[in-house]
Amino acid sequence: MPITLDLRQAIVHKVHGKSEADLTDMIMGSVDGPEVALPGLGVILEVAWKHMSPSQQQEFVHLAHEQIDKIKPVPLT
Repeated sequence: MPITLDLRQAIVHKVHGKSEADLTDMIMGSVDGPEVALPGLGVILEVAWKHMSPSQQQEFVHLAHEQIDKIKPVPLT
């Protein structure tokens, strides 16, 4: 019988038990990497977000907003 995992489960399975250094390497390798890595970063953000305090969430949103506003979007064609 085949095992069926959804994307979240597959990513958690891949990083579960890894050291902080391994997780850092995975994140660093994904940032500015191929778009296929973006779902993994999204799952890691989701897991972290669920365990942040409201003030940590607000601090993250502030940082993200501040940095996104610095980016000049390229025209969509």
